[in-house]
Amino acid sequence: MAPELRTKGERTRERILDVAQDAIIHKGFAATSIEELVEAAGITKSGFFYHFRDKNDLARQLFERFMDEDNAILDTLTTRARTLSEDPLQSLLIFLNLYAETMDEMPDLHPGCLVAAITYQEQMFDREVRQMNRESVLGLRARFREWLDEIGRKHPPKIATDLDALADQLTTVVEGSIILSRALADPGLMGRQMRLFRDHVKLIFGA
Repeated sequence: MAPELRTKGERTRERILDVAQDAIIHKGFAATSIEELVEAAGITKSGFFYHFRDKNDLARQLFERFMDEDNAILDTLTTRARTLSEDPLQSLLIFLNLYAETMDEMPDLHPGCLVAAITYQEQMFDREVRQMNRESVLGLRARFREWLDEIGRKHPPKIATDLDALADQLTTVVEGSIILSRALADPGLMGRQMRLFRDHVKLIFGA
């Protein structure tokens, strides 16, 4: 929904989620207090509890929003790639190039990924949040495994390849490059790593 069409309550909820995501990624869930979020969002404590039952409810809603946004990006890039080529291998290679370009266009270092933040601090979250995190990772595997199966039927791999592992590798590249880019203060690293993965896929399927 466009920002100008949101109600005051919806805008307040989004502001809280924005503040919470930044805080959780940068310093962790345990170190982020409701009092801090209330102050940063410019609301009362009762205003916070109007939108969220507790911190884990905040985490659930935050994670749902994060995955909706992430999936929307992947859907957009997939549609563009599929439009540009009907061949599943070529369309995946186009997708990976578009993904790399998206990373290149980030003006600053990527702040971090909520999936990684929840995984590293999973003892701080309830079972539902942990299960949502697991399902999101499995969902990414399924998304790309389906594409790889389609490729394999038309372009059998040149070397024996575990396609589940190859599908997981894309997530590994994204998550790992976020960490490495921050460690090295190198915002261009993410795009370069994605292009290396693209070359890897080309070698496996003989493109």
